[in-house]
Amino acid sequence: MPFHSHSQFKFGKYYLKSLFWIIVGSFLAALSIQMILIPNKLIDGGIVGISIMAAYLTKDHYLSFFLVLFNIPFVILAYRQIGKHFVIQMLTAVCIFALFLGLFYFVPFVTFKANDLEVIVLGGFILGVGAGLIIRNGASTDGTEILGILVNKKMGFSVGQVILFSNFFIFGMAGFVYQNWHTAFLSLMTYVVVSKVMDAVIVGFEETKSVMIISQNPQHLAEVLMRELGVGLTVMYGRGGYTGDTREILYIVVERLQLAELKELIHREDPSAFVAVENLHEVINGKQAP
Repeated sequence: MPFHSHSQFKFGKYYLKSLFWIIVGSFLAALSIQMILIPNKLIDGGIVGISIMAAYLTKDHYLSFFLVLFNIPFVILAYRQIGKHFVIQMLTAVCIFALFLGLFYFVPFVTFKANDLEVIVLGGFILGVGAGLIIRNGASTDGTEILGILVNKKMGFSVGQVILFSNFFIFGMAGFVYQNWHTAFLSLMTYVVVSKVMDAVIVGFEETKSVMIISQNPQHLAEVLMRELGVGLTVMYGRGGYTGDTREILYIVVERLQLAELKELIHREDPSAFVAVENLHEVINGKQAP
């Protein structure tokens, strides 16, 4: 199979695999917005928030239209600056998200109105899970993320800084649109919950650790760790910056619950060993071709 065809096949396989989770994420995000945020006059950040305010000033059933319209310039920018694969994912997510927003308007669920805390927590949690699933699977429904990537390339500001700066004005705008600064503040608090939940979904809940070990007797220690922990490890070769001596460095990935046992084994076998522990956000097990 030619390389180009093989690359397209791999992307098509990935696209189909991620499509299911994009649909689930779009469903949850649209459900939160139509069931909780809009009935309580709250907005989300980014293009979604601008679309909600535009629909509020015109007619609510235009929300899906505004979402697609306001994202089009960023889709064009993404195609020119990032790549067509990302654009396909983004267009898919935006269209599915807009479809669910329209569906939930014309076939409404029971709206949720309660005290401020319940609205912030429940609305933010559901929206955060939905948005996190979309982003985790390589898509986006918010053009401000594209803006953040482009500004990062040209001016050096981080993507997070650009999004935060943009949302500062968007939530400020909500105070004028709704003529209620309490609403704007509640929207900001909801966005904080969304961001935290979204990060947890994107990163994952697994607490995996990577451990680097420099030992005086690396071969013996490696055999003990593999035998007693039942995990594999990698031997890397390094050189001391001060002494210039070459040495073997053990690299191992373990679950959080195994970390205490790992440190105990290292201390037992080599009390003078140097150990560095780091958090891992995600571990992907690759498979080698036969």
